[in-house]
Amino acid sequence: MTRIDKNPGNGTNAVEVRGMVKHYGETKALDGVDLDVREGTVHGVLGPNGAGKTTLIRVLSTLIQPDAGTAFVAGYDVLSQPRQLRRKIGLTGQYASVDEKISGFENLYMIGRLLDLSRADAKRRATELLERFSLEEAAKRSAGTYSGGMRRRLDLAASMIGQPAVLYLDEPTTGLDPRTRNEVWAEVKRMVGEGVTVLLTTQYMEEAEQLASALTVIDHGKIIASGGIEELKAKVGGRTLRIRPSDPTQLRALAAELDGSGLIGLASTALDAEDGAVIVPVQSDEQLTAIIAAVSSRGYGLAAVTTELPSLDEVFLSITGEKASAPQDAAPVLEEVSA
Repeated sequence: MTRIDKNPGNGTNAVEVRGMVKHYGETKALDGVDLDVREGTVHGVLGPNGAGKTTLIRVLSTLIQPDAGTAFVAGYDVLSQPRQLRRKIGLTGQYASVDEKISGFENLYMIGRLLDLSRADAKRRATELLERFSLEEAAKRSAGTYSGGMRRRLDLAASMIGQPAVLYLDEPTTGLDPRTRNEVWAEVKRMVGEGVTVLLTTQYMEEAEQLASALTVIDHGKIIASGGIEELKAKVGGRTLRIRPSDPTQLRALAAELDGSGLIGLASTALDAEDGAVIVPVQSDEQLTAIIAAVSSRGYGLAAVTTELPSLDEVFLSITGEKASAPQDAAPVLEEVSA
């Protein structure tokens, strides 16, 4: 029996998981996981190493069976309808799984035939995807001669051969350079634009913010938070006030004066020297108003004043107690200033 439930006002769920449990000896890799993924969206699953992210993907891909719980993907029961489900899903793991001894074209053609495409359809689909992923010039070369980025693109193309309704991306940009990572992101966005649902596991906060419309945070096999990105930021709280003085030479003096004023409690300011701004933690509207009034009363001219919610990286740290991974071109750490 197939099933897809409707959530009024929230669209159709492409993935529904209830009470999922998976043990490895004494370790509970999944401990009662519930998950809903809306059709035609990217849903990010975040968590530290060993949190259970890959185990969840393996269960939903029918590669392993859970010890308890139910899951429906693209309307099919993961446990009782694995053969039908496999025709509706694609999977790209943490490392490119291509046959290095054959060409890029042969890799894709072989997968097409394994998916019961005719010879003509498998050839056509392989040619289309090689062009789409900018691999046509390397189509006849052995995959063993491909760069890491090319192998990742070939692996992603392979997961799309069967035109899946649901695509699992398990940390798809691990180890990629910034340019190749951006290419993968662009391709994922294009897939979603064509109606594909993507379940993405990642430790890169920038990746989650770029791609996901909703997030689930998992730790020690349990779901510990879920919701939209802005919703999770609001739950953590802790806004910051960004003050940019008209005179950049007053930046350090302003920061030191605020640190010594007692208006920001036990916290301290930070400097964003590149933007010429003082970063001030605030906990309430009253505190925010008092800080701005104090700055103005001390004769500082203001070029800009903005408030910001915590970064997704800060949300991850607050929820899990661990620092998230940073991509290779991450922004520099702000410089702390003491009074």
